Amino acid sequence: MRCPWAISAPDYCVYHDDEWAVPLHGEAALFERLSLEAFQSGLSWLTILRKRDAFRRAFAGFHPVTVAAFTVDDVTRLLADAAIVRNRAKIEATVHNARAVIELGEDLDALLWSFAPDHTRRPAPRTTADVPARTRESEAMASTLRRRGFTFVGPVTCHALMQATGMVDDHLVGCFRRTAR
Repeated sequence: MRCPWAISAPDYCVYHDDEWAVPLHGEAALFERLSLEAFQSGLSWLTILRKRDAFRRAFAGFHPVTVAAFTVDDVTRLLADAAIVRNRAKIEATVHNARAVIELGEDLDALLWSFAPDHTRRPAPRTTADVPARTRESEAMASTLRRRGFTFVGPVTCHALMQATGMVDDHLVGCFRRTAR
């Protein structure tokens, strides 16, 4: 059995089976996921998934140091790139957030994972209605990131990041990807 959302499109199925809720570490990898979750806001995740390789090319593999050096000309180039989502606010937020990563003064990986909840506190979801859109932990993560200079990082975006990177396991009970926790 798979989570119901995973069976609506082949791309979702692969993402569900191979990536979603698998613990992810590393500055560039987490910056990529944070950025893509922000780009997803108001759109289907399937749209972002299908454009992910183009996003990686457009944003230099999501290496924060490289993206932080993007200029107005780079933003203009990205706004003309039909292979990605051409939303000025989201593009500028990605560049801005790369600069915030550089200015953190601490490891992005450690900071984000510090908000991962104790997996024994919340019961495993039985239906999609049991899966929260936001949690205390995602609210705390969003608040901290905003305080540290990040934008486009609300509690729903942060919870989606937590789900995608394995900080929480929101696979439903019975899903073959659900961990034993």
